[in-house]
Amino acid sequence: MNRPRYDTALPLSGARFTARYRIAAETPAAAEEAARALAVEQTIEFPAELVEGTIAREVVARVESLQETAPGVYAAELSFAVELVGGELPQLLNVFFGNSSLLPNVRLERIGLSSELARRFPGPRYGTRGLRRVLDVPAGPLLSTALKPLGLGPEELAAMAYRLALGGVQLIKDDHGLANQAFAPFEARLEAVTAAVARAERESGMKAVYAPNVTAPGEETLRRARLAREAGAGAVMVAPGLVGFDRMERLAREVGLPILSHPAFLGGFVPKGDGGIAHYALFGQLQRLAGADVVIFPNYGGRFAFSREECAQVNAGLKDELTGLAPAFPAPGGGMSLERVPEMRELYGDDLIFLIGGALHRRGPDLTENARHFRRLAAEVK
Repeated sequence: MNRPRYDTALPLSGARFTARYRIAAETPAAAEEAARALAVEQTIEFPAELVEGTIAREVVARVESLQETAPGVYAAELSFAVELVGGELPQLLNVFFGNSSLLPNVRLERIGLSSELARRFPGPRYGTRGLRRVLDVPAGPLLSTALKPLGLGPEELAAMAYRLALGGVQLIKDDHGLANQAFAPFEARLEAVTAAVARAERESGMKAVYAPNVTAPGEETLRRARLAREAGAGAVMVAPGLVGFDRMERLAREVGLPILSHPAFLGGFVPKGDGGIAHYALFGQLQRLAGADVVIFPNYGGRFAFSREECAQVNAGLKDELTGLAPAFPAPGGGMSLERVPEMRELYGDDLIFLIGGALHRRGPDLTENARHFRRLAAEVK
């Protein structure tokens, strides 16, 4: 029986981008089979024997290399034609790890961009250098905290923000649970906290910005971010796991404020067994690709299960060369104490944001003095 064979007459540029995958397989032959299946699944999702010509040579991903890195573990590098992306971030993420995210034996470990994709997705608008200029801190770690606990009203949150900024905390962000609740409506909170931080800035002579949480349904995310820009907040925070990486990328392009990325809902993407997305790629590279200037993630030894090695991978993914994209700041958090400032500085280096929340309140009722103590600790650690 004759079977149809499909091809296209459309020319392709020849430009390609890459991704590296971890494949768990019992034998080299099984790993080769899995790599070939991955190349098809992430592109045509169609019987490979029914395509030919340009589709077979260019559209189907190429397995560029396959190496055993440990017993039963293989590193496979695949390359893809840039035309598969169509200039859209959701489709780029789909090509990197769409259907194959459902496979239990495959993990996305890192990405590689072509120059064309790097021009289309330029990454962080500010990055480490730009945010340092905004805050007038040419070197050393930055200080951040969150407005907590949930349940306080706009004036109470504003009073808290004022005392923290007066003490020298440079990035004051909403708790990620603050949205548009009746006890702290977004617009009332934005107005009150922005004014309070600006007042503290005038009185202390130290730069500080407020990052309201703009995570919201649909286009409301962009509307709230524009309100934040008009109010003079200075930055915004968004959770791409809830609104989508493409929405965060739009904030970077269209709103123009520094972006803090929050990890809510992303925990299920990182490795469980042999699948998922490596910490390096998810919290490092993909965040930069989508325009985050600051990436919040759980530090090791806190309330969550990230290891020291995984946190080091995030740090590297945020700073390693990625086709010219600016590096972004790591902001490890999740139950950090003031006593852990020295070891965090040792792991993450100079380009680091100390994110400490509840510990600033545990020290005592004088938040301004607690913030000054925080600032002294950070300054002393080299």
